[in-house]
Amino acid sequence: MSSYETLLVERRGRVAVITINRPAKLNALNIQTRAEGAAALDELREDESVRVVVITGAGEKAFVAGADIAEFEGRTAVTQRDVMLGRSLFTAVDTFPKPIIAMINGFCLGGGCELALACDLRVAGENAKFGQPEINLGIIPGGGGTQRLTRLVGEGKAMELILTGDMIDAQAAYNLGLVNMVVPAPDLEGKTMELAGRIASKSPVALRMAKEAVKTASRANLDEGLRREVDLFAICFSSEDKDEGVRAFLEKRKPEFKGR
Repeated sequence: MSSYETLLVERRGRVAVITINRPAKLNALNIQTRAEGAAALDELREDESVRVVVITGAGEKAFVAGADIAEFEGRTAVTQRDVMLGRSLFTAVDTFPKPIIAMINGFCLGGGCELALACDLRVAGENAKFGQPEINLGIIPGGGGTQRLTRLVGEGKAMELILTGDMIDAQAAYNLGLVNMVVPAPDLEGKTMELAGRIASKSPVALRMAKEAVKTASRANLDEGLRREVDLFAICFSSEDKDEGVRAFLEKRKPEFKGR
């Protein structure tokens, strides 16, 4: 695995942990961090030993407190658009074929919230704070927040969070459906890794098919989604994992999935 200046990448069995490592800046996303994050995902995509990825932030204060605002100063509309049309970390996360879990400690704001939204599952410590405060800077979310947040929590609540720029706590985020689980802060890593491990024990083939099928549900109409589900279901029947899963069930034992 390559080494990075703003990230730490660690393998723990079948799970890889990407830690955004800028604690002095509350792990704010600058251009370098976003580029390195996308590059790390490219490597993990090709690593068959990795079945699940966890993304988190270094230190106890923040998952990611937002974009690095210092980079905004002096940028013109044209310059900013060019930056945003380049390789997107948010898109790299969203389109990653393996499950990605956000392990959220502390502030999860702006681009940090958008990064969490691009993940498949979100586990939050009780100390987590969420928000899209871009409106307070005279701008709007630009990393998918207006789209992914709306799909996750509905138009009314997304509109409220984006127009007010207010922060909400972890329990409120859970009540909205923004996060999947809230745990005591000391238990965050253990509970997240337990979840990642359970998912990593499943068939990698089925995990990819399931992820694509679920994502299709929010991006296509029902008829298109049902047709895609049939295709993905059928693809599973071409895998050795499907044969192993069926045999293990009939033989009353745990399956040993190989990802083939």
